[in-house]
Amino acid sequence: MISFEDPAPGSSRRWVILVIGSLNFVLSMFYRVSVAVISPALIREMDMTSGQLSDLSAAFYYAFAAGQIPLGIAIDRFGPRRSMCVLAVAAIAGAVFFAVGETPGHLIAARALLGIGMSGNMMVLLALVAVWFPVDRFASLSGMAIAVGALGNLLAATPLALLSLTVGWRGCFLIFAAINLVVVVTYILVIRDHPDGTYRVRTTPEPLLRGFVSLTRMFSFWAISVSNFVRYGFFAALQSLWLGPFLVFGMGRSEVEAGNALLFVGIGYMAGLPLWGSISDGVLKSRKKVVLPTMVVFCLVTFSFLLWDSTVPSFLVMAVFFLLGFLAAPGQILYAHIKELVPPSMVARAMTSVNLFTILGVGAMIHFLGFFLGDNPASLKGLDGYRLLWYVGGISIAVVCVLYSFVPDTCAKDSRTDTQ
Repeated sequence: MISFEDPAPGSSRRWVILVIGSLNFVLSMFYRVSVAVISPALIREMDMTSGQLSDLSAAFYYAFAAGQIPLGIAIDRFGPRRSMCVLAVAAIAGAVFFAVGETPGHLIAARALLGIGMSGNMMVLLALVAVWFPVDRFASLSGMAIAVGALGNLLAATPLALLSLTVGWRGCFLIFAAINLVVVVTYILVIRDHPDGTYRVRTTPEPLLRGFVSLTRMFSFWAISVSNFVRYGFFAALQSLWLGPFLVFGMGRSEVEAGNALLFVGIGYMAGLPLWGSISDGVLKSRKKVVLPTMVVFCLVTFSFLLWDSTVPSFLVMAVFFLLGFLAAPGQILYAHIKELVPPSMVARAMTSVNLFTILGVGAMIHFLGFFLGDNPASLKGLDGYRLLWYVGGISIAVVCVLYSFVPDTCAKDSRTDTQ
């Protein structure tokens, strides 16, 4: 039974939590995709191969994914605030170590530490939104929060390219380590795990093993998890790494031009998050009717890259990149979808388990695509060298579209008349 009562009517703290939590998520999104813009500099400075670049970018996501199961347990048992305190130390240390790394191995280790530190930024925020706001506002508010977080994608595009030209990529990461410290300390001071008094949600936690076994027996859990594994995995692999070399080495664009184009991927993603969440909550009143059609169109746009040539004008590149981000954004609704398919005592574990596959998908897709693209991205001259990128991504997305089509639809508002 879904309760539609407001858990904290009139609370101003919950809005502060939402704002600061969203700003904290900006840092996670920045660190995720920052390698794409600085990858040409890393290739020149450290003579990094495609395999090393793949390892560098993927290390963040593998470490991030490894943290999801213990994070879900920690949030369910110890609360978001204490969980965030532990992760903050790893995050700041990882940014500093990356800035001072002297070898590819040092940078890969630092990225892994960053991945652990950032592994709770979104899940802590979603867990707090789930207990501080009414259930039928979850998709729209989480979309709004993640949209603010997507500013990190924008910061990792043209602004990072320009800042890197001024202070170097090492200086950039020292600056962001300092910003990280200020934001996370403020966030921890503001967080309360639940509204005070009678608004606290009380549930009886399931035994840990039973909870995870229950999830693994659900077809919908696997379908949603695999869908996000491929959908976000491919999108983030493009945004965080492969779109940069594609534009610079494949299309012959400058690094600043590549940064400008990547900026539009982030803008599209940021614009789509609150819009699709609001459409899901209030217009179509459906999760599936938003996620499935947009995923199908995302697949078609992926295949459309096979028709490109080097004369494609910059405005069209930016428009298609905007569309990529815009169509990838509805994936966040899958967290609301799985949340509504499990009991309240398992919400954090269900969302972090889906997030495990979501983030693991990025690392896997980065390496998978890197395998097809070869050892040296600088040697892939012209668009023909990147054709497999679009074939592999398009076919993979088409498969999960079919898989997700069998998941039963949910929407909290549809259940209102059944629970009153």
